[in-house]
Amino acid sequence: QVQLVESGGDSVQAGGSLRLSCQATGATWSRYCMGWFRRPPGKVREAVAAMSTRGPETYYADDLKGRFTISYDSAKHTLFLQIDNLNPEDTAKYFCAAEVGDCDTYGWASERYLHWGQGTQVTVSS
Repeated sequence: QVQLVESGGDSVQAGGSLRLSCQATGATWSRYCMGWFRRPPGKVREAVAAMSTRGPETYYADDLKGRFTISYDSAKHTLFLQIDNLNPEDTAKYFCAAEVGDCDTYGWASERYLHWGQGTQVTVSS
């Protein structure tokens, strides 16, 4: 069955960088919308970025553009999220999600995704 496993979360100092990974198994992954979400402490889960496994278009939450970069390695079926210049507001549990079909401009940020990983924790200290 479909499984998404995130890794790469860590406790870091403000200004640092992290690269999160999401290993996807159990499907062909030829045409999926895959996204990253995060849930800060005490807050609801929010969309970060998404892209179709067929590429190349990427989607980002407006207030997160610039420091976050999403990418996908089709050979390894792995989704990545590069986060630069981390700040304490980035502290959250980060989740990977997947849904059959290409991403679309309005739907990528919704909670529509059928498959979700367990998340990886990112903690940023000042």
